[in-house]
Amino acid sequence: MRMEVNVHVEEDAAERYSYLFPIGYSNSSECGYCHRTRSGQSAKRFSYYAIATSLTPTFYQKLVDRCWRRSGTLLYRPNQKHSCCPHYTLRLDSAAFKPSKAQRQAINRFNRHIIGPTYPREAARRHPRTRAEARRRHNVFDLVERIHEPETGVIKTPPVPDHVFKVTLEPDTFTEEKYAVFENYQRIVHREPPDKITRDGFRRFLCDSPLERGSVAGSDGRRRPVGSFHQCYRIDGRLVAVGVLDLLPDCVSAVYFLYHESIHWLNPGKLGALREIALAQEAGYRWWYPGYYVHGCAKMRYKIEYKPQQVLDPEDLAWYPLDAEALALFDKSHYVCLSKPRPHQQQQQEKQQQHETSGQAAGPPGSSPNSQDTTRTTDNDEEAQEEEEDEEDAFLLASNMPGIPTLAEMEALNMDGLVLRSDFSDNLILASQLVIWDTERVGQFGTLKSRIAELVAAVGPDLMGEICVDFRKRRAH
Repeated sequence: MRMEVNVHVEEDAAERYSYLFPIGYSNSSECGYCHRTRSGQSAKRFSYYAIATSLTPTFYQKLVDRCWRRSGTLLYRPNQKHSCCPHYTLRLDSAAFKPSKAQRQAINRFNRHIIGPTYPREAARRHPRTRAEARRRHNVFDLVERIHEPETGVIKTPPVPDHVFKVTLEPDTFTEEKYAVFENYQRIVHREPPDKITRDGFRRFLCDSPLERGSVAGSDGRRRPVGSFHQCYRIDGRLVAVGVLDLLPDCVSAVYFLYHESIHWLNPGKLGALREIALAQEAGYRWWYPGYYVHGCAKMRYKIEYKPQQVLDPEDLAWYPLDAEALALFDKSHYVCLSKPRPHQQQQQEKQQQHETSGQAAGPPGSSPNSQDTTRTTDNDEEAQEEEEDEEDAFLLASNMPGIPTLAEMEALNMDGLVLRSDFSDNLILASQLVIWDTERVGQFGTLKSRIAELVAAVGPDLMGEICVDFRKRRAH
């Protein structure tokens, strides 16, 4: 049965689309986590890539919930089965978050630094709390309240604190002030060579976002901003840290966090994460996305200190608790699929099956599908898949990438109504209007139709009506 998509192209409706240029499915030359290169060994780092000219926040939220992320205007969806360091998407429910002792201590330590040693005593005399307020504060750690406590405009004066602390949410535009913090962070904290740190690199990486800025209304009627922003932290008027955020309809998505070396002792990375969780909680976004999690990378382990979190399964694209049992699977397996039965579930299924089939003749060993360990891909399976992928010359639809349609499913999909834009027309056109459209097949790797089919498969056929395949020449920055 052929799937039909009807798109009536109207120029005044062009703004509803997200504009994507398909790059394709390829293997990166070096892993940014284990730093292994491709030459001389068989490690794979395959991802599907696209360039976003323009993205609606609602559409990008859907992409993030399908394993996608962005770096500037570059969008990518990694193949967890074919990666030396599989990437998994995490999210945290801010409404259920309870800061750990270490996280509470980090907030309190920072607040004490801002207000100084003499302020609390004098403030308690001038602005005394009621007995009920003091009791509540002692028994309950309110994240939103504590995170804002030392800020200008929140802190009660007089007396005057030792430092003036202010946090603002600003457009993600380039400024020399922001670049100075970026340069210091990359050079001192990340130990990047100075000749590798440039203003153009900063712009491309953290300022040139394809996300459209605007606002959405929450269930409570309040409007909250969406788009890409810089959350700027200033102490005594000096910019000391920047949180790069994608604010989407239902989440605060952390892109990057950078800070000046002078505040390293205050644990700014932890403070930034806690402030982003507080933003998700108080503004009604609910979810905080800390970015990809790479289980084999020690520097990524800090992300799982924030609980309770969920992990996105790459195969059924559903969310599962990132609990002790899930982490145990990550310890044991290179590639993990949480939508398949876990060990204790398999045991229950096997017992149930044995009970239902008691008295019947037993089949040969291994004949029952539940008798196999389906929670992971074995090393032999991975090697076979890697060999198969080499033979297919990096064609996404023959890659066995989890969570995308098969080649046969894409061949059966009607993409005639897909919207395109090119330099040859001022108007949007339909794929069916292309001269070569009916002469090419989806399975002909390298053809225009196969490239478009790869993009649709990576995005998801159900989102086909929300994208415009943008073949216009990209402007150089």
